[in-house]
Amino acid sequence: MLAIKLMRTGAKKSPSYRVVVKEKQSKRDGAYLENLGIYNPTRNPAEIRLDMDRVRYWIEKGAQPTDTVNRLIKKTAKASASQAEAGA
Repeated sequence: MLAIKLMRTGAKKSPSYRVVVKEKQSKRDGAYLENLGIYNPTRNPAEIRLDMDRVRYWIEKGAQPTDTVNRLIKKTAKASASQAEAGA
């Protein structure tokens, strides 16, 4: 079973994360199938960059996002919707 998870990168006490697709049972920092974006909570405001087309593709294929990744996806979708609304 596939999952969309956070993979920790960055130095000690200053984490940043990759949003990746991997097997559900694999290790946190183990091998992954595809990198979908980044999440950096140490910036103010937190930096979130996701390739939403690929996220939708993997969810359609059956990958299940973790709770944290699900919040990031919703936040990114909301931000892109408000940008599109402001640009129109």
